[in-house]
Amino acid sequence: MSQGHALDVFEKAKTMVFPRTVLAGHGVLAKTGEICTSLGLSSRGAVIAGKVTDRIAGQPVTEALRKEGYEVRTWIAGEPSLDEVNRLSEEVRAWGGRFVVAVGGGSKIDIGKVIASKLKVPFVSVPTAASHDGISSPRASLRGDREAFSIEAVVPSAVIADTSVILSGPFRFLVAGCADVISNTTAVMDWRLAQRLHSEEFSSTSAALAEYAAREILEHAREIKPGKEESVWLAIRPIIMSGIAMAVAGSSRPSSGSEHLFAHALARIHAGGALMHGETVGVGTIMMMYLHGGDWQGIRNSLQEIGAPTTAEALGVSGKEVVTALMNAHTLRPERYTILGTTGLTQEAAERLAHVTGVTTRAA
Repeated sequence: MSQGHALDVFEKAKTMVFPRTVLAGHGVLAKTGEICTSLGLSSRGAVIAGKVTDRIAGQPVTEALRKEGYEVRTWIAGEPSLDEVNRLSEEVRAWGGRFVVAVGGGSKIDIGKVIASKLKVPFVSVPTAASHDGISSPRASLRGDREAFSIEAVVPSAVIADTSVILSGPFRFLVAGCADVISNTTAVMDWRLAQRLHSEEFSSTSAALAEYAAREILEHAREIKPGKEESVWLAIRPIIMSGIAMAVAGSSRPSSGSEHLFAHALARIHAGGALMHGETVGVGTIMMMYLHGGDWQGIRNSLQEIGAPTTAEALGVSGKEVVTALMNAHTLRPERYTILGTTGLTQEAAERLAHVTGVTTRAA
């Protein structure tokens, strides 16, 4: 083989890691021990939970693990800060934990997956709420001194989602999770735009998974109602699939675009209490779909159908905050090209966008 021909040899490679087992349905917490055994997990299992989630689901998980012969210890986690993760990591390491099971909502799942990543041990995700697609993704959100930040963690070896447990939680959490998945529509549009304009690497497989998950929520929006376990069943699978799409891509690209930038910008400047991520992302999706020239009314209608906020007033923020967030959103991740471009929106354009889409009742 000539030297010139040798240089043309295709050498591209990529590693993709997925959950080996996804179990969703009524009463599946009792199968946690069996799932861990099937994964080949051994010895000691560290359970990370909150005070409430430990009582609701952590204790049944512990019982199921002990029935399979595992030695189990539970840690009650606090706020999802780096200090808390470091503290718990050292305690789990000192105890000799061989795998981590996180039981709870988004913050406890994030804490658990970062601990598992730091200790280089398998991770099992047991969500008690489905407020966003992080229950199955390799990304985690932690709080720093000033604001939250996202980091790469570990893909769950298994996701065990008990629909009866999730049903017992606030319906608002499930609605937020659905809105988060609907946002894949504009996230993938932004990704394709970045591919066309900046030759960004694009995964058609990951994009297809993310879009399919969004369509599942959009097509079943009328069926997702409070007090119905079937609603959880309809929503949980697309929410899990959305997280898997990120694992395929190796980044959050298929599930996080301009609508997420808007949500993060709004969270930074909001003077009131904490905003629910999925809800703000949903409102952002309406506006970013308008900028893309897509069916923003359809997105808005579906969000309203499931009970998600579609206006600044419903979010509990001011029109001025929405406009400011729209103007600043492009600065949050300058390396991630979106429909907002590199210069963002002018104040006039931001005011018009918020008004035309009905997010604000009048121009700010």
